[in-house]
Amino acid sequence: MKYWSLLLLLCPLLATAAPVLVQEVEAQGDELVIPYRMYRLDNGLTLILNPDHSDPLVHVEVTYHVGSAREEPDQTGFAHFFEHMMFQGSKHVGDQEHFRLINEAGGTMNGTTNQDRTNYFQTVPANHLEKVLWLEADRMGFLLEAVSQRKFEIQRDTVKNERAQRVDNQPYGLVGERMDELLYPREHPYSWPTIGYVEDLDRVDVNDLKAFFLRWYGSNNATLVISGDFNSEQALAWVEQYFGSIPAGPAVARAEPAPARLEQDRHQTLPDARIRMPMLYLSYPTVHLGHEDEAALDVLADVLGGGKSSLLYQQLVETGKAVSAGASHYCAELACTLSVWAYANPSRDGRLAPLKQDIDSIVAGIAERGIARDDVDKAVASLRADLILGLDGAQGKARQLSLGQVLRGDPLYAINAWRRLAQTTPEAVTRAYHHYLQQRPRAVLSVVPADKPEWQAAEPDYAIAERQLAEHPPRAALPLREVEDDFDRGRMPEAAAPVHIDVPPLWRETLGDNIQLLGTVNDEIPAVSVILALPGGQRAEPPGQEGIAALTATLMNQGTERLSAGEFSEALERLGASVNVRSGFYTNLIEVTSLTETLPQTLALVEELLFRPGLREQDFEQARARLLESMAQSRKQPSWLAQHGFRQLMYGDTRMGLPDDGRPAIVAELSLEQVRDYYRRYYHPENGHVIIAGDLQPQAARQAFAFLTEWQGSAPELPEVAVQAQPAQPGIYLVDLPGAVQSVLRVGRRALPLDATGPFFHANLMNFNLGGNFNSRINQNLREDKGFTYGAYSYFTGNREAGVFVVSTDVRGDATADAVRAIIDDMATFADEGPDDAELAYLRSSYSQQDALSYETLGKKAGFLLQLAMMELSPDYLDRQQEIVSEVDAATLTDVARRWLEPENMVIVVAGDKAKLEKSLAQLNLPMHDLTIE
Repeated sequence: MKYWSLLLLLCPLLATAAPVLVQEVEAQGDELVIPYRMYRLDNGLTLILNPDHSDPLVHVEVTYHVGSAREEPDQTGFAHFFEHMMFQGSKHVGDQEHFRLINEAGGTMNGTTNQDRTNYFQTVPANHLEKVLWLEADRMGFLLEAVSQRKFEIQRDTVKNERAQRVDNQPYGLVGERMDELLYPREHPYSWPTIGYVEDLDRVDVNDLKAFFLRWYGSNNATLVISGDFNSEQALAWVEQYFGSIPAGPAVARAEPAPARLEQDRHQTLPDARIRMPMLYLSYPTVHLGHEDEAALDVLADVLGGGKSSLLYQQLVETGKAVSAGASHYCAELACTLSVWAYANPSRDGRLAPLKQDIDSIVAGIAERGIARDDVDKAVASLRADLILGLDGAQGKARQLSLGQVLRGDPLYAINAWRRLAQTTPEAVTRAYHHYLQQRPRAVLSVVPADKPEWQAAEPDYAIAERQLAEHPPRAALPLREVEDDFDRGRMPEAAAPVHIDVPPLWRETLGDNIQLLGTVNDEIPAVSVILALPGGQRAEPPGQEGIAALTATLMNQGTERLSAGEFSEALERLGASVNVRSGFYTNLIEVTSLTETLPQTLALVEELLFRPGLREQDFEQARARLLESMAQSRKQPSWLAQHGFRQLMYGDTRMGLPDDGRPAIVAELSLEQVRDYYRRYYHPENGHVIIAGDLQPQAARQAFAFLTEWQGSAPELPEVAVQAQPAQPGIYLVDLPGAVQSVLRVGRRALPLDATGPFFHANLMNFNLGGNFNSRINQNLREDKGFTYGAYSYFTGNREAGVFVVSTDVRGDATADAVRAIIDDMATFADEGPDDAELAYLRSSYSQQDALSYETLGKKAGFLLQLAMMELSPDYLDRQQEIVSEVDAATLTDVARRWLEPENMVIVVAGDKAKLEKSLAQLNLPMHDLTIE
């Protein structure tokens, strides 16, 4: 590794206008590193370049060192609010144009906010890099010219809708907010939620927001990372052109660490009407990001609750005392916490006091158990694998470089933290345990069903302080930052010549008579992603045993005849590997991720699991109990109720009309012998597929998976899939959720089975401008124009037998009827008019370039190969899709819209507060029914 540090870092007044190289890191051999060059512009902007020519795409990420921790205690939510405003256009970029231009380029984009930073990122085909830099520079230097009161009010409604959807209307949605209030005093910058309090959002005005931008959104408080397929000299020139003339903002001092300080235990209780399983959450204050004890505390959290071999899992979940349990050491810039959580089984004993005693005993028992070298080695192996897999793609590399530089001044912070972890001793972990956990005060939150207050772990003994909403004097206005250029910023850069997109080269092999191997070789990272797709799945479930596919998969994850669940999990962790068994509709899937160097040992465990699974009585009883509790909790979640209510109305009493995990009454009666029988029939590799993406050559793969041919017995016989006509009549179906602050909507009908180039593909082309992207008509109308929702989308989905068209959104409760009316009107208008010329051009541009992003990571490659296998496609189907997109016209898409968007044929599911909704919904003059979800 090579580092260059220049005197310029210590003497910034000597800087010239051109970007100056301040550090370079090069890879040396097999060293775990992200190569990069870091530059500093005269205005303070930090630029990090990470060229990688393996895929024809670039990822651009701008991170501002401002999150909710920079806000005033009574003016919360500004950082997150501003994330929304940054997508609303700037001086030279029209309203919603940022989204449109990135989608049109075939790219993806988003932004996120947390306590410490806000980031904005785009991944696009490589020929659009200059355009993305122009877009990012325009909102850094010219945002305020485009900010208006109307935009401000619409985005305030959007943020409030987001909070209602993600926090207030979600089971356990308030846990994080309450824990922070319990840990920190009101003046601490981590004591309030990143999304903010609604009363603060209601109090602010557009001038407050402008002041926030001028204070924190300067070039000197930003780090720009470019990763992917680009020419470094050209990128430097573009960055200097578009960003170099933007003046710096006010100086930003690095915040001082401020870990929580507790003098004694604090207990609070959160009643939640939306939950069934009570939850206990305990947080111990520890250190801050980058502290010398951080690595030791990471190991300690892994020992406590890092997986199925952990103390919490073994002593709580395996014994049936908890449905699930875990621990983690979460580190932010100012403070870290080691948190422990567990969900009690309400069918066995919902009281949290005994669970707390058990957790206290487990934590205290570490003093006698001690910490072994083996504990450290396991954590080191697991984290190393996570790091390597996280570097599989331009975004993963850029994210690590950006966060490390912004929060710690070290682009390779994550990798260097792993090195520190590898050097950690058991003695250091033991010292950390004694200092931060043993008999140390912690914050304890009991989350209980609203009608079960007696289940709390302890009486609340800490009163969370009331918020003081002071009137602020008029703030001194910061001067606008004037930008002087010698070029026309109003001229958007043209894209370079289109990139050449190569479908991953495929290889095929056959094992035995009919086990198909389908793979692609890629050695960008030393890892392999494998999917074993075995014929079976939900369609193979015998009548009266619906849900047995999911239950069998759950039990398969509980280890082998030789290894318990904990031992199997521990063996994988030591290899830096993961194995997960799950069921689909047509197949049972075994998904494997492994480092190349440990693949033989990983596949030996896979062989053992497939041929000799544990399927033990005790595991069965516990797995079934946990599954039943999970099913019961799902039926309290508004989005689940709406989605599965719609599914039930579309497919009726067939397997496709039931939840993937079946019905609770049926699952409760399933036996272990039935599970064993299903395993013997449908975990058979005959006629199966093995998907392999990564650092493994075909001949080596054939040898590695030869064990599959040793399976004895005949291939499974698969039943025909039962499909009936849509049983539900058009109208409104209301799922009553008393007290719900939002309504979850599903509007749609039965439609088309899945295909790659036929009617289903054409229908999705039609839907692109109706509801298939951020700038679609439905989302723009409900979110941006009316402020009803955080987001609204429509899509066609299905399998080989049948499918549906559906509009999906969560809306304000008081806007439910108006939202339904708007959706119906949008569909009717689109069916009548079809797409206009601009929309058709937008569709063609987006679809023609999006494949550049489709095969970058091992996961994407494996998913592409699995689709080829399951649908029996040749890779050239992508060429046919491009031909269809280039040839399709507005008249054809309008005909498709008229076929599927008839308002009078729509089934409308509303999950919300019936008492508040019934009157307004009745005014839609549609048949109305109550809907019960089984």
